[in-house]
Amino acid sequence: MKRYFWIMSLAFLPQPAAAADCDPNYSGACVPIASDVDCAGGSGNGPAYVQGPVRVVGRDIYGLDRDNDGIGCEKG
Repeated sequence: MKRYFWIMSLAFLPQPAAAADCDPNYSGACVPIASDVDCAGGSGNGPAYVQGPVRVVGRDIYGLDRDNDGIGCEKG
């Protein structure tokens, strides 16, 4: 019974707020959900930036993976 209670209590732990604000199309770094995201240190004009590298696990909606190798913001 104690193990069941412990497992059930995990479901009620607060989840990190950052996960809800990160685009699920990317992993390895939190790519914010914004109208546009660019690689930090690059020539993009934002309004949001991500420090890479980031792995594209869905659609590359922000165009972070310019060479289409599955990794975005490799330099920067």
